[in-house]
Amino acid sequence: MEHFVGLDVSVKETSVCVVDAAGGVILEQKVPTEPVDIVTLLSAIGVSFCRIGIEAGPLSQWLVNALTAADLPVICVETRHMKALLTAQQINKTDRNDARGIAQMMRVGLFKPVHVKTLVAQEQRMLLTSRKLLQRKLLDLESDLRGTLRNFGLKIGIVGGGRYEARVRELVADFPRLAAIVGPLLNVRRVMRQQLAVLHKMLLDTVRDDPVCRRLMTAPGVGAVVALTYRATIDQPQRFVHSRAVGAHVGLTPKRYQSGETDYDGRVSKCGDTLLRTMLYEAAQVLLTHGKWSWLKAWGVRVAQRRGMRRAIVAVARRLAVVLHRMWVDGSEFRWSKDSAAVSTAA
Repeated sequence: MEHFVGLDVSVKETSVCVVDAAGGVILEQKVPTEPVDIVTLLSAIGVSFCRIGIEAGPLSQWLVNALTAADLPVICVETRHMKALLTAQQINKTDRNDARGIAQMMRVGLFKPVHVKTLVAQEQRMLLTSRKLLQRKLLDLESDLRGTLRNFGLKIGIVGGGRYEARVRELVADFPRLAAIVGPLLNVRRVMRQQLAVLHKMLLDTVRDDPVCRRLMTAPGVGAVVALTYRATIDQPQRFVHSRAVGAHVGLTPKRYQSGETDYDGRVSKCGDTLLRTMLYEAAQVLLTHGKWSWLKAWGVRVAQRRGMRRAIVAVARRLAVVLHRMWVDGSEFRWSKDSAAVSTAA
């Protein structure tokens, strides 16, 4: 008889529920959130499992990889879809009820699986987010210093990153108390700039050694950061049957609402990965405003003439996502000639 498992994961403990093909509960128990403990419990039951469901979350990638290595049929389920179904099933939300609801979803096949990234993609993603974090905090610190010193009539003005510290020390030279306060902030800023440079060099080295990233960078507007973001987010291009599905995956396609006599298209959905969507938007903006002339830029300019620049940037970002996927799958570089427009449209 087939059996199905639901796992409701928290930081310390995981609620496990096992049901049979008829929906009867075989086991309900809590175990520490460690792959070894979960595998030991499921192995001790002595039955075969058809599907094991786990909600997408911070620990899901780690657990899914470990359970898959133990030859268990684990499936990672999309969070919003699962929340909607669990809310409809139960009145009281508890870990036990959530695990039971997940097990029943696995039994009836009512779930939406999500892709679990490979270890390489997870490492690349951590590099990108860590670099972005340091970059954001560095800008926050500099902006806060500008605003605080302005209260004393000290205006930093427009200076480069290398002269910022010297300019601030020059302004506070006649204010000993301010100099004592600003000193630690400038020291922190110096360290952050150094470590940001370390992460950025690591990013460039990663892109240089990755043939996929180098191929993606042949497209206009796509630099090292955009290429690595695309590489880490898509991870495995074969999971998209059609290249045009990538645009919808990153939330760059319009939402559709239809009910009775009402039928209209809204703004872009903005679902999926926010970082990749932002990078594609920035790449499209560079492509349209500063990039070398190409069939893609010509197409975007025509859209801008009809619909405006903002919509044109979104449209180019969506098409760029499709083109990059096709380049990745085909193993080809970006074609600048007009003949490639037909290839890209067919994709």
